[in-house]
Amino acid sequence: MFFPIFVPTKTFYMSTYSHEQLIQDRRYLELLSQSFPNVTSAATEIVNLQAILNLPKGTEHFVSDLHGEYTAFTHILKNASGVIRRKVDEVFGMNLRQSDKDQLCSLIYYPAEKIALAKQTEKDIDDWFRTMIFQVVAVARMVASKYTHSKIRKHLPSQFTYVIEELLFEKSEEEDKQGYYSAIISSIVDIGRAEELIIAICELIHQLAIDTLHIVGDVYDRGPGACGIMEILCNYHDFDIQWGNHDISWMGAAAGNWALIANVVRISIRYANVETLEEGYSINLLPLATFALDTYGHDPCTIFQACEFEENTRMSRSLQLMAKMHKAISIIQFKLEGQIISRHPEFNMENHKLLHLIDFEKHTINLDGKSYPLSDNHFPTINPMDPYKLSAEEEQLMRQLYHSFTSSEKLQDHLKCLYSHGSLFLVRNNILLYHAAIPLNADGTFKEVDIMGVKYKGKAMMERFDQVIRAAYFAEKHSDEKQIALDYMWYLWCGPDSPLYNKDKMTTFERYFIDDEQIIKEIKGAYYELANQKDTCDNILREFGLDPEKSRIINGHIPVRTTKGESPMRADGRRLVIDGGFSKPYHKTTGIAGYTLIYNSHGVQLVQHEAFESKERAVKEGSDIHSRVQLEEFKYRRMHVCDTDKGMKLQKQIENLRKLLEAYRYGIIKEKV
Repeated sequence: MFFPIFVPTKTFYMSTYSHEQLIQDRRYLELLSQSFPNVTSAATEIVNLQAILNLPKGTEHFVSDLHGEYTAFTHILKNASGVIRRKVDEVFGMNLRQSDKDQLCSLIYYPAEKIALAKQTEKDIDDWFRTMIFQVVAVARMVASKYTHSKIRKHLPSQFTYVIEELLFEKSEEEDKQGYYSAIISSIVDIGRAEELIIAICELIHQLAIDTLHIVGDVYDRGPGACGIMEILCNYHDFDIQWGNHDISWMGAAAGNWALIANVVRISIRYANVETLEEGYSINLLPLATFALDTYGHDPCTIFQACEFEENTRMSRSLQLMAKMHKAISIIQFKLEGQIISRHPEFNMENHKLLHLIDFEKHTINLDGKSYPLSDNHFPTINPMDPYKLSAEEEQLMRQLYHSFTSSEKLQDHLKCLYSHGSLFLVRNNILLYHAAIPLNADGTFKEVDIMGVKYKGKAMMERFDQVIRAAYFAEKHSDEKQIALDYMWYLWCGPDSPLYNKDKMTTFERYFIDDEQIIKEIKGAYYELANQKDTCDNILREFGLDPEKSRIINGHIPVRTTKGESPMRADGRRLVIDGGFSKPYHKTTGIAGYTLIYNSHGVQLVQHEAFESKERAVKEGSDIHSRVQLEEFKYRRMHVCDTDKGMKLQKQIENLRKLLEAYRYGIIKEKV
């Protein structure tokens, strides 16, 4: 049923804005009139926007610390952290057996694969198609119920726009429509388009189940699928990312920071994950392999064996060669980091610069007045008289790696995506998002951080670092501004007062070469303890312009160790830590496989996930990531678009449109027919 648009008339309208006010805004209103050239078009838009304001708030999905776990991440997206399964339960209740609902969920998650399996196993595939179309349409209708028709239409494939609209918006339960509805489905099956239609509807469900996706940092490192994750994100309908320290490392490397290039390569080799570099981004590691064999050919490089090697069956090189490459790039990294520290005494990171403290004759290192034996003492490229200078061969290797990183088309595309959709922090709908920390003093006050000779703290510090991150990529090539910003990218990766790290030091060298538990300790900044207190979180929220009684902090970075009784809910619920350990190396520590957060019109749900076994099992058996809700906060009244940041923008648009109507009424701006 369609309702006529009610157009305000001169007799209907009471003046809200003075003539002088409209004259003052005339320039803007003339620009607005180009889109809405007359009373009818402006009034129609007001009605549309008012209607949108009264729709339920769209679902926001929060995920953190993906660390290259492509398979688990894609499944979390497909099941929307359990949202789709709950919709299936709402739609069908007791009308479908649990096993049938599992199979329906499996079809929605992986339609192409599920259909291929059904073709092999179903005796009457046409009957199966008809049943599945009815079921997926019912679910699609449920997830589409809180969106306007125009928004839904934008997500529809052109070849099925009419058919899907008819199936979604016609009420099949009405007696006079049942035949019409069934005829559409039967015709689709008869002409052999059922498979394509089901896939299109399932993709529509994926897009409508989640309105906005928030990535709270760390797409990269450890797991093998970061490149694939970035491909999904860069094509996602609406996402943002709050950069994590591992993202910054890759961003700095792609922008040309040599130390971060070495760091990215080192971590990739350490976790037996070179396919992200070589296959994902076409980074040529052959020069490194050649250099490592030439330089460390007879060195067993025992302490540089890759982690989790036995789990990675795609390694194209021998374990021994990878160890040599690992050592070669590590030594280069330590040299390059020492050079940065020498250029920036304001970093206060002399405790990270250690090569000059090695006694090359005794094979020891002197730290804080104590001598420690080194677990590896073969350093053919280190000149004791100038330990931080690259050898000629190392210099040539780094130039080759620099060229590979800065010339990789896909890596540069992903870098641009990270910049255009990313920031160091985000305030959205009374939630403050950042990856790791806000540096604090021991008394809970905001710590001043020196950034290029000027001290900043709290929100101003985060904003200034955000500017520096952008300068590292967008500043003029080879300029001093760009070089300094690139050095700060390295500081953000591992600096003591970096909001992405915030520990007294990063003990990378010590972990490789010194067998002493005390010396490898990294002492966390005051934030990590104080942010578990309600008063501290209230102060942080106020610093970012939020009301603590209505707002929350969401971050990741430090895995929640459920095996030790830790909870993701901190500071009486003011702060939620959603790093539950997506990365496989963390599973033994955390005891789970990640947390995600769902924020919909009913409230906030913190979802705890178990490990995802395989896509194959999900398709064949209907298995899922087993999850349970940790926090469920339903409000007395559903949250609507008018209650959100988007709603505030829409209300501002409505106000401007009302001014335009007044301007038409007064004749300040002439209508166009």
